[in-house]
Amino acid sequence: MSKRVAAIIVTHNSVKVLHRCVQALLSQSVQLSRIVIVDCGSTDAGYLARFAENDNVDIVYESNIGFSRANNCGLDLLQFDFDVVLFINPDLFLLENFVEKMLLRFEHSDEASILGGKLIGYDIEQDKPTGRIDSTGVFRKWYGRWYDRAQGELDHGQYKNRENVPALCGALLCLPVELVIKLNNKVFNEEFFLYKEDIELGLRLRKLGYSLIYEPDLVAYHCRGWNANRSEMSYSLKLLAAESELKLYRLHPSGYVIFAMMKYLFVKVFKV
Repeated sequence: MSKRVAAIIVTHNSVKVLHRCVQALLSQSVQLSRIVIVDCGSTDAGYLARFAENDNVDIVYESNIGFSRANNCGLDLLQFDFDVVLFINPDLFLLENFVEKMLLRFEHSDEASILGGKLIGYDIEQDKPTGRIDSTGVFRKWYGRWYDRAQGELDHGQYKNRENVPALCGALLCLPVELVIKLNNKVFNEEFFLYKEDIELGLRLRKLGYSLIYEPDLVAYHCRGWNANRSEMSYSLKLLAAESELKLYRLHPSGYVIFAMMKYLFVKVFKV
């Protein structure tokens, strides 16, 4: 029996990119069994109507309940009716053979794992790849800062080895149903409204004995930074990110909490 692959996309005012994300899923060489779009309080959700015409697409309308909770809502709708589930940001586009390659990786792996791929930047305004790497896994500096490895580097085919990494970018995560069952259908910790939920998931899974695998052959385009103003992050979002990092070390105690506390105080006091 062929594997059933489902995808969950959480969207919030993603009118500029969502259609490309969904089209990439519908154009896969291996057809997905189901796509769930969870709208998380878009100002005008009318842009989702076009997707309701597809029998394989379900749309869930929620208030702005947060990224983690919205993803878990998508899982609740699926009710374990899949073999593999993809969590995909609306500004991420899979290459047409991504799902086919992903299933082969799971088939030939004897370890319990979650998979992530090589993310390449995409300029939605120019409608073309940037040629620069967006993420090859998430790592931590010696002093505690988490970062997407190789972000901004020109892609010359480097980072070509399969690796067990500390964490994976939450823009694209591939989980087998067995792992979702192990997590009681609550993959993301709902204490995290936004930011660091992927790091928390990685730390939690590693404690449970799972591997987080970076697969260089699983390539996708990510429009991180397609909005020119995104670098001008608001104070409220900076504070939310700092608070999420403190939550991370409350749940997973570590000496790195010192960096998180300094970061929080810097944002709180200097508002930068």
